[in-house]
Amino acid sequence: MADRVTVIGWDGSPLTEAARAALGAATLVAGAAHHLALPEVPPGAERIRLGSVALAARRIAGHRGTAVVLADGDPGFFGVVRTLRAPEYGLEVEVVPAVSSVAAAFARAGMPWDDAQIVVAHGRTLRRAVNVCRAHTKVAVLTSPGAGPAELALLLEGVHRTFFICEALGTDRERVTVLTSDKVADHVWRDPNVVIVVGGSAAAAGPGAADRGGWLAGRDPNYPPAVRGWALPAAEYAGQDTRAAAPAGTADSAQLRAAQLARLGPRPGDLLWDIGAGSGAVAVEAARFGAAVLAVERDAAACARMSAAARRFGVQLQVVHGIAPLALEALPEPDVVRVGGGGVRTVAACADRRPERIVTHASTRDEAEAVGRVLADGGYAVECALIQSLELDTREWTERERAVVFLLSGSRM
Repeated sequence: MADRVTVIGWDGSPLTEAARAALGAATLVAGAAHHLALPEVPPGAERIRLGSVALAARRIAGHRGTAVVLADGDPGFFGVVRTLRAPEYGLEVEVVPAVSSVAAAFARAGMPWDDAQIVVAHGRTLRRAVNVCRAHTKVAVLTSPGAGPAELALLLEGVHRTFFICEALGTDRERVTVLTSDKVADHVWRDPNVVIVVGGSAAAAGPGAADRGGWLAGRDPNYPPAVRGWALPAAEYAGQDTRAAAPAGTADSAQLRAAQLARLGPRPGDLLWDIGAGSGAVAVEAARFGAAVLAVERDAAACARMSAAARRFGVQLQVVHGIAPLALEALPEPDVVRVGGGGVRTVAACADRRPERIVTHASTRDEAEAVGRVLADGGYAVECALIQSLELDTREWTERERAVVFLLSGSRM
């Protein structure tokens, strides 16, 4: 097997002394075409065009000599090092890093990036990468052919963002273009490229927040939020309009909301539909878990309160003013759905879109059975629980509010 495998990162700048020494001693060199054309590659070395890293790793494992793998940017950051270190190849790996393409892209844009999300977009992850762009105000996307700037912009339809598109970083073909997301699909972009997607409503910042900086990568400087906990009282989302707070046991009650969120399990990369979103309590809390959220509500005043709640909690929501199920037809495909209003017809329309989970509630046994039948007919395994909540006035320990509700959850089979 290979005596040593050195992985060298290349960012377009001259190779370091350590990289030149390793490359000069190589008897096998793997890399892209522009790497293999570097003058430092020994003329007598075996050369492998790097397509499948796994295939190259098998070739390297069987090579008798010293191998070098050339890769763009930092090869330990979403790069070849992970595959080469897989135990089945038995390779000892040494890394000579370079500036990552993400760091280079943010440098070209003149932005800090400790508060950015970083995702990889390819055929299997493009939709999830788009959902991260929906849910966050600063995202770097490592693209691939067929999952590039144009595809990102098309799937972000209706969400305004600014794209910094950095093509062929570190080469003589390097180009940086800044466009609003609605203009990006009108152009053809060169590979490889990195896209920085910025925009949306920033978190409510206290005095000097921008000067303080953050302490945790991938989070804004105000993380964690001032409000601690989940399934907060509905009044927390009503803002100054306390009349908008829902009583216990309704669609916005803390007790039901906690159970709904537990079954939905919203997470980064997901798109959650919150239909009949009301005050936006479920929508905001799902967004706090990192999911992208589309909140559908027929009441215009409730839509405005929901947007205000999202700004207070520093999360991104796309609010759709409309009536379900008609308003759902043009929405992008969901991963999970919470139906807070709209009845059996809306549940059936959601089941037709085949999300992983659908969660809703019913006030009566008959309604619960009707919803359960619709979910089962749609190919979902159905669970139902009767939730009884009792709120007490702790000054006198007397009953303040009692409510009973059926919680229904459908998991796609």
